[in-house]
Amino acid sequence: MNNKVFAVIGGDMRQAFIYKSLRSDGIEAVPFGVPGYVDSISDIQKLINISDIIILPMPATKDGTTVNAPFSEKIIYIDELLQSAKGKGKIIFAGALSKELLTKADDLSITLIDYLQREELAVLNAVPTVEGAVEIAMKNTDFTLFKSKCLVTGYGRIGKILSRTLQSLGADVTVAARKTSDLAWIKAEGYEGMNIYELSNLHKYDIIFNTVPHLIFKRQQLQQLSEHCLIIDLASLNGGVDFEYAKELKLNAIHALSLPGKVAPKSAALIIKDTIFNYLREECL
Repeated sequence: MNNKVFAVIGGDMRQAFIYKSLRSDGIEAVPFGVPGYVDSISDIQKLINISDIIILPMPATKDGTTVNAPFSEKIIYIDELLQSAKGKGKIIFAGALSKELLTKADDLSITLIDYLQREELAVLNAVPTVEGAVEIAMKNTDFTLFKSKCLVTGYGRIGKILSRTLQSLGADVTVAARKTSDLAWIKAEGYEGMNIYELSNLHKYDIIFNTVPHLIFKRQQLQQLSEHCLIIDLASLNGGVDFEYAKELKLNAIHALSLPGKVAPKSAALIIKDTIFNYLREECL
């Protein structure tokens, strides 16, 4: 990779650690709108021209129009960035891309890779997410996780690691899932199992961790919770909780988004960097 020039654009401290790690490896890298670093290139078009590989943040955009770059003094428009890369053989990496953006890049014959869709990143990213969730639980309760009754909804990557972590801390863990195969694994791991569409006895739980990005906790479910129950929603997009109704009921419901970048930006950055390099090696670039 030493003959490639990397452009690291926008984002939070994860992007800063990616840039720093590239430079530590002796790789030429140029920051633009990266927290803690001064832009050495005056505009985005010049940066794209001198770069071979462009690394955008996760999420790449929050509004569909501009690059997620809260620390940049300049607004970076995605369309301008893509047009600058058109026909120049650039490879662009970004996280949490919309279908619309992927289609736009495809129409321009630009290689745009969503590193969040890579399995190795999704699995390893679950670890700081779980650590962050446990930290939130500890800070927002007046009791220990030990012996507490916890419900985890969803048994994907995060759900699996979270359930195991809670169990190791001595919590009484119930896991709700949709697939019968998942329910079998839940039983084999020693957790209580429940069908996610048949949630019951919700009043007994001290903490609920949701990992499903669909509305699971509607009015009917929220009405069953005890007033001391803490809800931590780890799901992306709009989450799985009716937060407005939870507020009406005076329940403590927290939508905990982008935890890797908040609780462990360095580790999260190295996971992203390794994922990008895995792709480049696979493509022999």
